[in-house]
Amino acid sequence: MKKTIFTLNTNPAAYKNITDLTYPFLKHYAQKIGADFYEIKERKFPEWTITYEKLQMYKLGQEMKNDWNIFIDADALVHPDTPDFSNHLSKDTVAHNGSDMASFRWKYDKYFWRDGRNIGSCTWMCWASDWCIDLYRPIDDMTPEEAYSNISPISSETNFGITPSRLIEDYVMSRNIAKYGLKFTTLKDIQKNLGAEGADLFFHLYAVTSEEKEQRIKQCLKNWGLS
Repeated sequence: MKKTIFTLNTNPAAYKNITDLTYPFLKHYAQKIGADFYEIKERKFPEWTITYEKLQMYKLGQEMKNDWNIFIDADALVHPDTPDFSNHLSKDTVAHNGSDMASFRWKYDKYFWRDGRNIGSCTWMCWASDWCIDLYRPIDDMTPEEAYSNISPISSETNFGITPSRLIEDYVMSRNIAKYGLKFTTLKDIQKNLGAEGADLFFHLYAVTSEEKEQRIKQCLKNWGLS
């Protein structure tokens, strides 16, 4: 079973204070589940905003002939006790850690209307097998400007300065789930089914300053007894 954990880090120097804290745990998790660890460092889609580079996984996953293509944000902490979710996730199903209500942020089209599940992707954590590589398929039927016009950040994001283009990968993966009819679950639901609901396995912050993020990550490590 070939697995790769991908992360996105196109400016290593700028985020070294964060990745010095998170990477040891990401790399430990990769070793634990028998996965390669791969940093996406180069821009391949310069016409899009930088987080769209996550979608390089569509091509990379196929070139690497991976059974599982896993994405974890570079600023996320993974507890050393975290299980290999591929043991509990069918290859016909994609997963995020959690999900949002799609219509909070996205303008619907025929794919969202037809699908009807209202799944909003939280793409800091993604699991998809080779059967479901379409989760990461780059958008091919609209321009960046057309895609950005379909995105409306919620008020807390707007207050922090989050623009529609910053949410592009969440929009595209949400739409791909609907467009390709991908079966979907969350790691939280898997934990619940396994009797491990509430297990403190991940830590990830969004829409906070780099300084606050660093301090909160350090506090999380202390709480985990790993400082």
